[in-house]
Amino acid sequence: MQSILGNSFLVMTVMVFVTVLLALEAAYLLWKSYKGPAAKRIEERISALAASRDTSKQARILKQRLLSEVPAIEKLLLDLPRAHRLQRFIHQAGLGWTVSRLVLSCAAAGAGSFMLLLSLVHQSLLWNALIAMIVATLPVLYVERKRHRRLRRIEHQLPDALDLLIRALRSGHAFSSGLQMLGEEMAEPIAGEFRIVADEVNFGVSMQQALVNLSQRVPMTDLRFFVISVLIQRESGGNLTEVLGNLSRLIRDRLKLLAKVKVLSSEGRLSAWILGVMPFAMAGLLYLFNPEFMSPLWTDPIGISIIQTLLVMMFLGILLLVKIVRIRV
Repeated sequence: MQSILGNSFLVMTVMVFVTVLLALEAAYLLWKSYKGPAAKRIEERISALAASRDTSKQARILKQRLLSEVPAIEKLLLDLPRAHRLQRFIHQAGLGWTVSRLVLSCAAAGAGSFMLLLSLVHQSLLWNALIAMIVATLPVLYVERKRHRRLRRIEHQLPDALDLLIRALRSGHAFSSGLQMLGEEMAEPIAGEFRIVADEVNFGVSMQQALVNLSQRVPMTDLRFFVISVLIQRESGGNLTEVLGNLSRLIRDRLKLLAKVKVLSSEGRLSAWILGVMPFAMAGLLYLFNPEFMSPLWTDPIGISIIQTLLVMMFLGILLLVKIVRIRV
């Protein structure tokens, strides 16, 4: 009897172990199907397709992407005229965010900072609301910074991509095959954009519309020159490899000139950083060594007015310095 009970306990233990193991494997497979690398790649491609303005029948099949995972917020965002423009803005930054996440992040940052200022800093509601509005723009500024970096990286990758396309055309490949090779051989993020062009063409979108969608997703002057050159060549004919070779050399020369301008303007940009940071650094040091000397600036009404005026003037001065040191080539 005791041996039978022992065998039954062993069998139950093995069955429980196998059940838990199968449950864990099922949970992993479920997670992989929704959040795994393959699912993320599909989601990124759908997000990129949704970032274009193409309204053709073939493109509408590809562009069904949620602006929010909450149905109520999704319905509200669909009524906003600029929701898809925000979606394109997020895609240009290379982020996997939804429009609702960006909007809710801005709202949470603004509301949280307003409540914090209201409880800690005894200022007027108008001043607290102004600071809260500035804080609410931080998520947008983060996305804009990511977008600027991604577009700049694509800009530096474009000459190499054009050279690879030229070699593919000279070796006898079709133009569509050359675009597919760019998506397979080049590094991210430019490879993903050309993969999207190849996917659109495979799904029935015309080559002209796919290239126009590319220029909308990646708002760069050099890339638009590439799209215009290809479209003109397809309409009127000509040596496409020669045109693309000249465009590649032109882009490289412009990037060299831009790098030279950055080197020559480095002193001015350093001076702008010093002038922008020095007042805040000096105020922090003075408060660290002599708090009683600095405390009237936020305890006395006259000091509060001085601080408010100085902050506004500093903000305008920083904008002016950024305008001066930013040189376009």
